Amino acid sequence: MTESTDDILTRPLGVPEAEAPDQPGRRFGCLVAGVRRPRIAGGAIMAALLATAGLVVALGDPTGGEPRAEAKITLREPMPRSAPPAPVVAAAPIAATQPGTSPLQRSAEEIETASGVTVVRPAGSGPTDAVLIRVPPPNVARLAPAPDPRISEAGRHGLMPKLGEGRVRALDVYARTEEPGTGPRIAVVITGLGVGQAATAGATARLPAAVSLAFLPYGGEAERSAARARDAGHEVFLQLPMEPFDYPDSDPGPQALLTALKGPENADRLAWALARFPGYVGVANFMGSKLMADAAFEPVLREIGARGLGFLDDGTAAKAASAPANKARTPIARAEIVLDATPRADAIDAALAQAEARARANGFVLVSASGAALSVDRIARWAKDLDARGLRLVPASVALRGARDKRVSTAD
Repeated sequence: MTESTDDILTRPLGVPEAEAPDQPGRRFGCLVAGVRRPRIAGGAIMAALLATAGLVVALGDPTGGEPRAEAKITLREPMPRSAPPAPVVAAAPIAATQPGTSPLQRSAEEIETASGVTVVRPAGSGPTDAVLIRVPPPNVARLAPAPDPRISEAGRHGLMPKLGEGRVRALDVYARTEEPGTGPRIAVVITGLGVGQAATAGATARLPAAVSLAFLPYGGEAERSAARARDAGHEVFLQLPMEPFDYPDSDPGPQALLTALKGPENADRLAWALARFPGYVGVANFMGSKLMADAAFEPVLREIGARGLGFLDDGTAAKAASAPANKARTPIARAEIVLDATPRADAIDAALAQAEARARANGFVLVSASGAALSVDRIARWAKDLDARGLRLVPASVALRGARDKRVSTAD
């Protein structure tokens, strides 16, 4: 038989055909040729699949054969480092605050101003954004939560106080309890708060909790400021903008009650003011010398009393010779001394001394002051050793409720 051309070309020269060794390439070629047959190739694939499935079932690891790496983690004690110096914090009670953009938060500069602490820094530097937290002392009196559903109702401008069943009054529910003790008593109310945040924070933080605070209905911060004051133990009043004699040269602001308005219009403006924030024990005037001397004030006063509130005259307006009749017998009190009528430190100190003398003579006196920084500073200094002088601070609501001997003499 004639040899094929492939055999002639692949056989080594000089080697007989019978003695030619079996070439590896030839064996591989035979294997590939066999695998190319359909039956043999199919059987091989099935055998490989069955072998793989058997390994998965036997080992129970679908990821068997994949590369793995293990790392051992050892926990070590942190390197000791010196603790940062503790921030200087004033002792006055105030809710925890921190810097940020939320309306509930205040800047470090406002907190520092409110604390009354004098900080000396190098030229050109200012307060940092460090978080300052003041924890109220455990003996701070907690006021009743507001709003109380028993004495609240929805009005056309929002939630307003009402007289509850059994004649439960906001004047009693939201008032700060008078601490037990003996001796002459002085009640102080600070007005004009809720608009200037630095002044409001200063009065809330620096003044004793027994000092009452009155908030204007204007501004988006009134509700939050009043809530913070109540959290610090201060009872609060709502200030009602009313027409003065020199209106409009002196303008109490929008929604002010005016003598020229009809009864329903003033009633609507009163309802708007009453819905600004909850938790107040009564209403105090903001200006209002003309309205309080006019017959238009009588229905306003009647509505205030019908809602379980009292009315406090801060004493800044001259007392009218003939005030409107209080037919509804709404609780009324008038401050006998305006401490900062002359806004100088020596004049305020003299007015405080006068208040002490009147308290010793009559047993009780109600005084008022604005929330100006100078006024708050002088009152805070004066109140530090008041107990040592045999005098007691009491909330202003004492002048509006309780036995008759607790009322201010000029309120009648």
